[in-house]
Order: sequence, then structure tokens, then C-alpha cells
Amino acid sequence: MRSSRRQFAQATLGATALTLLSNPLTSHSRAAVNAPPKIKIKIGQIGVAHAHANKLAVYRNSSDYEVVGICEPDEQLRKRAETQEPFKDLPWMTQEELLNVPGLQAVLVETEVSRLLDVAEVCVSAGKHVHVDKPAGESLPQFAKILDSAAKQKLLLQMGYMYRYNPGVVLLREFLKNGWLGDIFEVHTVMSKVVDPASRRELAEYPGGIMFELGCHIIDQVIGVLGKPEHVRAFPRRTSGHDDSLMDNMLAVFEYERATATVRSSAVEIDGGSRRHFVVCGTEGTFHIQPLDNPTARITLSKDRDGYTRGTQDVTFPKYVRYVDDAADMARIIRGEKPSDFGPDHDLAVQSSLLLASGLETDK
Repeated sequence: MRSSRRQFAQATLGATALTLLSNPLTSHSRAAVNAPPKIKIKIGQIGVAHAHANKLAVYRNSSDYEVVGICEPDEQLRKRAETQEPFKDLPWMTQEELLNVPGLQAVLVETEVSRLLDVAEVCVSAGKHVHVDKPAGESLPQFAKILDSAAKQKLLLQMGYMYRYNPGVVLLREFLKNGWLGDIFEVHTVMSKVVDPASRRELAEYPGGIMFELGCHIIDQVIGVLGKPEHVRAFPRRTSGHDDSLMDNMLAVFEYERATATVRSSAVEIDGGSRRHFVVCGTEGTFHIQPLDNPTARITLSKDRDGYTRGTQDVTFPKYVRYVDDAADMARIIRGEKPSDFGPDHDLAVQSSLLLASGLETDK
């Protein structure tokens, strides 16, 4: 098995960059010293009920942001959150108070899933950029309306799918952009875990089952590789004997003219996190990321590609911390330094595909 030389190249480039920045004679270092500090983006959060609400810690630790306040209308949830580190010592306020903080530019929407779209709609109507956690509710027409409103106001709506900035996925996008995998004919991916009984009962409130809750992350990636499918066929199953109605073992097949994708998500797989994977097969190579949360990529190529060799090689990455790169990219987009890599057409295709993969309707 050959090891990738890219790891060595990355380390060398990093050392070179460090040398240049530390040399007072370089123009790069003088520019960095003389550049005025960027004004922090004022951001707040609405809700602590979402499973990923503690991502607020990332924004509090970022030099790009000033967290001005947080809102949670449920008194019990608020009391529980007040002592937790991501929310500790922040000003608590009503939603109206938060949206009227002078200079507020962006809001993290971290409510329970059933309220995500309603709150996001209010924030966009108030002229704020929003980061909306996943999935984007159950109403495709409402989501489309919010996306349209944000686009007309030139506001960012960033979805909270947690693998968009995963280094393995970022490298995969580079391979796809360069055409190094050839024509893509197959994608298969799995996103599973064991869900405890209390959480199962909560998830069972949503008819889309574990695909709706968990599979959404990898459906986002399937659409990123293959685009919107021509057809989606859902195969929901209920496997366990728990006293709930959760569809806990789900498969969806995405059909394209020249490719297929299979998406699996279950709530009953022992150590499912270690088997979470995303595999893309093309006529010139295969790119296999596993596990997803602390990624390693196994790449097989038909020919040498810019430092990657013909045959199979493993690529490892530094430990990945979720949401740090999401927050950094959001700041760059808000400041006008770059466009979003995930536009409204992508997000709408993800949501419509997710609903179909979950056995739900798209016209409600």
C-alpha cells in the first residue's frame, strides 16, 4: 500500500508559509502587520433545543464574531442551558430584542426542528444572514420561500450540514473539480448510530425517521457530487422492538441518467460512527472516506494525478473539529470576500431529495 506524498507536501508548504510570515523583510509580513483588524460580525443565537446548539462555542472562540446574545423562549431549556459552557455568561433576551440589537448581522437558528423554518423566516424578513441547523423543516414550499427572500436581499442562508467542510470532503471536491475520478457512475454512503430510547421517542415525532434526522448530512454530499436526482426511491424499515414508531433502518436509492447512489441510515448499528462512509466511484478512480467524523481517505487512481500515484493510497488528515470552518466561511461570505459554495438551488435540491428519501411529500 502506497502512502500519499500530499501529506508531506502540505507540511512543507505550511513550514514555508510560517517562515515567510516570520521574516520581517517580506512584503507579505509587512502587509499582514499593517492591515487593519477586521471588524467583528455581530451574531446571536435563537434556540438551544437543537442537538447541535452548542456549536455557539465555536463562534464565541472565533476572532471573526462577537456573540451579542441568545434567545430561548422555553424556560426549562433556558435554565438548563444557562450553566453550560457554550452559553454561560451570555445576555439572554427575547427574540424581538435580539433581532433589534444595533449592528446585528447574523443569527444561528438552533431551535427544535419543527420551529427552524418559522424562526429562519422571521430572521430573514428582518434582514439578517442566517445559519439554519438541519434538516430544513418539513415544508419544502416554505423553505423555498425563505431561500427566495434571502436571495433577493443578498443574504446568506447557510445550512448546518456537518460534512461540508470536512477535509476529506474538501479534497474529494478538488478531485471532482479536476476530473481525476472520470465519469461518476456510483455513490454509496452510510450514516448510522445507536439512538437511546428517550431520543428515539423524540425523533419518532417526525415521520421521516432516522433518514430525516441523520441521513440528511450525507444526502447533502450526494447532491454535491451528482446533483438533483431524477428519481428517489425510499425503503423505510422499522427493525428494533422499542416501544415507539421510529423508522430506524432506512435505505434510499437516487437514480440518475448514468449513475445511482445508495444512502443508508439506521438508529440501531453498534459503533455505527466508525462505519460512516462516503464512497464515490468513477471511470478513472474511486474515493472512499471512512470514517467521516475523523476522516481518512483511500484513493484508487487509474493514473498519476499531481502528486497522487496510480493505484491505491491512503490519505490522513489533521483532527477535524466540526463547525470551525463553517463559521470561518460564513464570515468570508458576509464580508463579501467570496460567494457561497452552496447556493439556494443546491439547498433546495437537498431538501426535496431528503423528503423523498424519508418517504415524505414535497408539496406541503
